This record gives sequence, C-alpha cells and structure tokens, in this order.
Amino acid sequence: MKNQTKVTAEPGKQELFIIREFDAPRELVFKAFTDPELLVQWWGPRTTTMKIDFMDYKTGGSYRYIQINGKGYEYGFNGMVHDVSEPERIIQTGEFEGLPEKGHVALETILFKALDGDRTLVTIQDVFQAVSDRDAAIASGMEGGLREANERLDELLNKLKTLTKTMSQ
Repeated sequence: MKNQTKVTAEPGKQELFIIREFDAPRELVFKAFTDPELLVQWWGPRTTTMKIDFMDYKTGGSYRYIQINGKGYEYGFNGMVHDVSEPERIIQTGEFEGLPEKGHVALETILFKALDGDRTLVTIQDVFQAVSDRDAAIASGMEGGLREANERLDELLNKLKTLTKTMSQ
C-alpha cells in the first residue's frame, strides 16, 4: 500500500516517531492540521467523530478536542501550542484526558517537508515524560487509529486538490 504510516518506538526510550507521506502540497497538508473545519473531518479513527471545544492554533495558543466513539462515549485531548511556523513546523504539548490521573503530557513536534511532485513528508516526534507513558499510548491502540486518521486525511486532501483544480479552471 502506498503512503503507509510508520510508527517507530525504540525500547527503553520515551519518544516515538510517526512518519507518513501525503500526495499533496505542504501548504495544504499544514492547513489540514491547523484549520478546525478541516481537522474535524479526519482526526481520529473512522468509528469516531470529533468536535472542537476550543482551538487557538498560534504560537502561545491552546486547544481542546473531544472525540466521540460509536457508543457516544466522549474523551478529550488538550494541550498548549508552543510554536506554529507555517508551513514547516508545529510544536505543542498533548494530554489525553481519559487517564485516572492528570499530568501525562507529551511534547510533540510536527515537521512538514515539501517533496518533489507536490508531495509532503510529515514527521511527528512525541516525547513522553516516562517510557511507561509512551508504552501505554502504544498499547491503547494508537497506531491503528493513526493509520485510519491518515487514510481519512488522504481522502480529504484528494477532495481539496480536486476542488482547487476545479475552481482554477
């Protein structure tokens, strides 16, 4: 399968890497990550819907997303946005609110690299406070959800590219 999501987590380290190529220009991929109207269309597995409680996606901003699973259960994600350098990079923290204790925050850096042929390489590095936090995130089924979210993002980017071509004709 083309454009597979690759998740790498070395044993004993607090970080994991998520790497994925997209058949779309970097500016469009960046926009899909930062525009709330686009983000809700692809973020998360297909069995969930997403709503945004708030999203101030600029350097010094913050966000809170709520995912709703097929049974109606809601769970939140929140964080602080440390740097938005359009269209190259986002640095933010993230915390899953479904854990019994607060404070399991990860630092996330998302890099958007333009490739030949209007393609984009997205590299995400998540650094957790403890190896056990990272391992728990992986054990939660995160990788499957990421793959589905990236497939949904592919579909959205294809629609947006088609719409852009149609509008420019």
